[in-house]
Amino acid sequence: MNLQARKLELVQMILDTDRPSLLEKVSQILKQEKEADWWDELPISVQQDIEVGIKEADRGETTPHEEVMKEVRLRYGI
Repeated sequence: MNLQARKLELVQMILDTDRPSLLEKVSQILKQEKEADWWDELPISVQQDIEVGIKEADRGETTPHEEVMKEVRLRYGI
């Protein structure tokens, strides 16, 4: 069964039910899916890179913004 046919089948099942509790459960499931954490949507490699950056920052391995801007201005003659 293709995706479109499955969707139509689910819609029909929802239309046919008279059980408010079932409709509430379906609604909750769909809301949870819609509100999925953006973190989980990131590729694993991106998550790992972000985690490395956070650990570096926690260890104080950062460069102040002013220093970065000074270097950029010197390098590019801005």
